[in-house]
Parts: sequence; structure tokens; C-alpha cells
Amino acid sequence: MFKKILVISIICTVFAIIPFADAQISFGKPAYQKSIELILDETDIVKAKHVISSSSGPVDVYLFENMIEESISVTNENGEKLQFGISGIGNDSLVSILEPIKENAIVKYNLKNIFWKSDSISKLNIGYPETFSIIFEEETEFIFLNSNLIQLNDKKGISINGGGYIVVEYYNEIPKVIENVEWEENKFDVKIITDSEVNEFNFEQASKSISFQVNEKNKKVIIILPEELLGGPYLVLLDDEKIGYQQQVKDEKNVLLSINPQSTGDITIIGTTVIPEFSMFIPLIMGFVIVLTIPFMKKFSLH
Repeated sequence: MFKKILVISIICTVFAIIPFADAQISFGKPAYQKSIELILDETDIVKAKHVISSSSGPVDVYLFENMIEESISVTNENGEKLQFGISGIGNDSLVSILEPIKENAIVKYNLKNIFWKSDSISKLNIGYPETFSIIFEEETEFIFLNSNLIQLNDKKGISINGGGYIVVEYYNEIPKVIENVEWEENKFDVKIITDSEVNEFNFEQASKSISFQVNEKNKKVIIILPEELLGGPYLVLLDDEKIGYQQQVKDEKNVLLSINPQSTGDITIIGTTVIPEFSMFIPLIMGFVIVLTIPFMKKFSLH
């Protein structure tokens, strides 16, 4: 017990002599981290959680940038506090757990100033050298990871395998426009998700296309399109110029297209198949069925 107190006293003395801001002090080997999570909610504060495996001696845990020093806590799985020290305050900081870890240790803290928010969209710029996860609010349905669309569906978050710097964007509240298309006796819903204003929606059966106008540039646009109404592969135009898009399966009936128009203008989505004009074929089909049915009726007539 005396030996343990002496070691901790020496460590604390070193921390007192050397300013944290001027040097990064390491007292142990890099910790083995079972999991690393960032938890996002409706506030501007991001919560970080590191689960550290048991260890026979001191270990170091590197922290995310922009951590709030006074929010740091280090406990075991039972919530009991563990001795720790902090060094390298700033964007290159770590926590040293100064005593052996008999059970898993949990390091928690908050991050600030890593969010950019508008009325409808949030943007997160973050990085870490190891695999980490980001947990979103339950109502978050879509995210853009480095501009690539990801559907969360029933998943709570994503994993950044191998770590690295990333940019994540997502809608705070999904800005959805639903356009109703009626063709003959069929009704379809085309959903457009964007924080840009959308006008002049139109469906043309003859040209196998839908079109609408976007009034703000550099705004992401997601279109949820019934494949029965307009099937792919697709060609997407902005004012008659071809632009790129991402395509994913939304569900068994709908396809999801994601575009990022660099300027305002008219968006046109042209498909290769379109719901047919049933009214042209129904009389022919009925007549054909009647012609085939009459001989069978005569052959199997009841006596």
C-alpha cells in the first residue's frame, strides 16, 4: 500500500512540475481499446466514450480533438473512480490511467466546437487514428459520409474502420416534399428530400422522365422513386447537362437517387422503363381472352 502511494505521489509531483500545455507526458503503454464511441444528440455537445481492456500497469488513452477537460471521468465498470492524469491539453492530448485495471475501464468526456449547424442540417468534422463508431439520434434516417449517402434504416450508427478524418452531414429534421403522380388508375408518391426549395415538379410518360426545379446550389437532393413508375438505369440532367448521381435500393418497390447539383436549375431524371399506357392494351387483351375462351366453353358445355 505504501509503495502504491509513493508511486502516485511521484507521478503527481511530475505533473505539477511540467506544464501540461508545453509537453505531452506518457506513463504507460497505449491502451487496448475494446470500443470507441461518439454519441450525437440534439445539443452541440458530442459525448465520447472509450472502453479500455484490463491491464497490469498504467496505460495511455489518446483523446479526440477539442475535448472539454473538466468533463473527463475515468471509472471501472462498477462506476468506481480510477486514478488518472491528463497531458498534452489541446488537439494532441491523452489520459494516463495510473493504476492497474482489474476490470474494463471507461473513459468519458465531452467535445465542443466540432459541429456546424444550420436550420436543417448538421455537419461534423472529426478524426481518430483507430476504429471508432458514431451513434446518431433515433430519428436520423440518412447521413452523408464524405458526401456518400448512407441509409441507417434500423441501425443506430456507423463504424469508421481503421479510423481517419471524416466529414459527416445529416438532416436535423428531414425536409421532405411528396409529389403525387396519377397515371390512369395508378397513384404513386415521389419523395424529394432536400433543404433547397423545389418547384415545378412534372412527370412525362412519353419521355419516360420526371423533372423539377432546385433554387439553391450545392444542396444535396435525395429522390425516392417508385420503380414501377420509372425504372432504371437512369440519366440525370441539370439544365440538359449530364451530372453524376448515387443509386441505392430503398425497399422492394422504391429506388433512391442522390445528387448534389452545383448550381440552380432544372433537374431531369430519365428512365429506361415507364408505366405503360394500360388503356391502349386492355381492350385488345380482353378481346384476345374472349376469342380463346369461346372454343373451351363449347367443348366443355354442360348437358
